[in-house]
Amino acid sequence: MAEEIRAEMVANVWKVVVAAGDSVEEGDTLVILESMKMEIPVVAEVDGVVAQMAVNEGDVVQEGDLIAVIED
Repeated sequence: MAEEIRAEMVANVWKVVVAAGDSVEEGDTLVILESMKMEIPVVAEVDGVVAQMAVNEGDVVQEGDLIAVIED
C-alpha cells in the first residue's frame, strides 16, 4: 500500500533529505520546507521505501501538493 505525503501549506522546498529508493521510518524527515523564514520539516508518516519524490529543492508547493509517495 502506498502513502502519499502532501504539503500542508504554501512553501518553498528548501532541502530534499531523501531520494527515491531510500528506506525511511515513521518520523524521518523527507524534506524541509521554508515559509516566512521558518523551516518546517515534512516527515514520513509510515515506515517504508520512498517510491517517488515529487519535489526538488527550490520548488514552490501549494497546500495539498504531492511531496512524496512511500510504499511499505
